[in-house]
Amino acid sequence: MPQRIVISLIFIVALVTQAMAQETTTATAPSGEEATTTAAASTDDSADTREALQLVLGKYPPQVAKVLKLDPALFGNQAYLANYPALAAFVAQHPEVQHTPAFYLESVWIPLDVAPESPAERVWRDTMEGVSIFMVILLVTGGFVWLVRTLIEHRRWSRLTRTQAEVHNKLLDRFTSNEEVLSYMQTTGGKRFLESAPIPMDAGPRAVSAPISRILWSVQVGLILAAAGAGLQYVGRSIEKTVAQPLLAMGVLAVAIGAGFIVSAFVSFILSKRLGLLGTAATPEVSE
Repeated sequence: MPQRIVISLIFIVALVTQAMAQETTTATAPSGEEATTTAAASTDDSADTREALQLVLGKYPPQVAKVLKLDPALFGNQAYLANYPALAAFVAQHPEVQHTPAFYLESVWIPLDVAPESPAERVWRDTMEGVSIFMVILLVTGGFVWLVRTLIEHRRWSRLTRTQAEVHNKLLDRFTSNEEVLSYMQTTGGKRFLESAPIPMDAGPRAVSAPISRILWSVQVGLILAAAGAGLQYVGRSIEKTVAQPLLAMGVLAVAIGAGFIVSAFVSFILSKRLGLLGTAATPEVSE
């Protein structure tokens, strides 16, 4: 009987001890939100410490920061730090600087490292790379299209010229004497037919004369570019400032180019009007 009582007491004591240990662990262990908050606070403190270190290093020549980045062991060299009292006091107050000097000296640039880029410079570089690639693709595509169009027009021109030459030869074969040829050449239709140049590829009268068409084209391009520039300006003002700088610059450039097209169209219109180039397109004469 006493043995059973002793065993029961030992079992109860063990259960109580385990329950107390679990309660202590639950009370001391931080929750997930507390751990996240602690990590964020630690990151903010490290960033503040880095900025404070930059302010301290700013009191000394730039070579001091470069030497420390090249040889971080100097943070623990009291003989070296004795020459810079403010830096020595800061390192003594923040010993974590000695453990991760690369983080705290990240903004210090030395010729052996790649030049640091600000977020705005990085956005500018990425934007200009994209624009350059787009312009190269557009140029190559435009050149290929122009080449194909030129070959097609040349082939059409050759076919039309060959057809006209065959018609001339067949017509001349119908005449039996030189007198008939001379008589035919003296007529209005014969002169136009025998002395005509090869048939133009864009045969047919144009509805609009050349100056007007070019002026209208300039106005259209100018309005499109100005509208695109205004759109870029609107988008640039509604997004983050760092990313907006390239868009704002491209918007200003597009508006300026569009305004230039419109002004050039207006000047061309005035000059064409004064030079009498705004007449209606000539209509083809009908042979009698």
